[in-house]
Amino acid sequence: MEPDEASRRAARANWPVRVARLADDESVELDTTVEQRLAMMWELATQAWAVAGCALPDYDRAHTPVRKIRRGDPEDS
Repeated sequence: MEPDEASRRAARANWPVRVARLADDESVELDTTVEQRLAMMWELATQAWAVAGCALPDYDRAHTPVRKIRRGDPEDS
């Protein structure tokens, strides 16, 4: 482990963390609205594309690149 990595790991050791199970609706307390959370996600997404050095995709949903693999197909391994 590099010294910089070790210092970052040590700094994170005291971060507050709470485990919330997805099935337990009572365990998650959100102080934001759906709209606010989507806005935060969009900001993170645009920053991630910028960091990657890529332009935001401009295709519509019908032309989104996907690859469909069906169970049992030889490629499904």
